Parts: sequence; structure tokens; C-alpha cells
Amino acid sequence: MVPSFLVSVLNRLFRNEAWRRLHAQAAFWVSLVMTAMLLGGAALVLVAESGAPHANITSYPKALWWSFETATTVGYGDFYPVTLWGRVVAALLMLSAITAFGVITAALATWFVGQAEQDVARLGKAVGNHAREDAEAFRSELHTLHARFDHVETLLRDRGSHPSA
Repeated sequence: MVPSFLVSVLNRLFRNEAWRRLHAQAAFWVSLVMTAMLLGGAALVLVAESGAPHANITSYPKALWWSFETATTVGYGDFYPVTLWGRVVAALLMLSAITAFGVITAALATWFVGQAEQDVARLGKAVGNHAREDAEAFRSELHTLHARFDHVETLLRDRGSHPSA
């Protein structure tokens, strides 16, 4: 169960426009850093694996492919590090990629929620305006009906007070 204080803080954050923008900026910077990590991780694993017996990451294009496989957790198994330092680079790349994808996913979710909130607000305003217009039309129609009934009552009263011969 989530403490009510945490729920309150999260509600404030999700409703704060500045926080949403900050979240989008974070997603941009995380994407940029992740791209650098992919490129750098490929270079580092190539250095770590160079000259190792049974190494299969032997060129930068292969290392770059390995880095994308590792970051996306696909891991086809066609390329993998065989040295300790190559595996350290792999572990760091995996952890940073999982974190980056989490931040980017959260930023996208925040954007979608913000758009939905704006749509709901616009819809609520439109429904409110329509309801006010309908209420005014109903009041006008009701006023007209009351006036007609008053007129009919007056005619009936006048007819009852003047007996026909």
C-alpha cells in the first residue's frame, strides 16, 4: 500500500506543468547520454576484447551491434564478451540502458497523461457550455409555456365571469 503522503506528492508532480517539461528534458538528455553510452560501450568492449582468445567482438561494427543488442536486452548470442572487463562493460551498459528506457518511458507516459488531461478539460468546458445553453433554452421554453398557461387561465376566468346568454 502506498502512503498517502507519497500519493499526494505524486499527484502534485503530475499536475505541475514545469515538472512535465523537466521530465521531457530529462528524456532528451537521457537519450543523448544513452547514444553516447552505446557508442562508447562499443569502443570499450572492443578494447577489452582485443587479443583475447575466443573473442568474437573483433571490429567496431560488430561491437556496435553487440552494444545495441545488449542495451535492448535482445542478446541474440551472436556476439558476447569473453573477458572480465568486457563483461563489466556489458553489465554497466545493461544497467544504464534499463534505467534510460525507464526514464524515456516515464516521460512519454507523462506526455500522454498531460494530453489526456488537456482533452478532458476541453471536453468538460464544451459540455459545460452546452449544458448552460440547453438550460437557458429550457428556461426560455418554460417561461413561454407559463405565459401561455397564464393566458389560458385568464381567458377561462374571463369566460366564467361572463355567463353566456
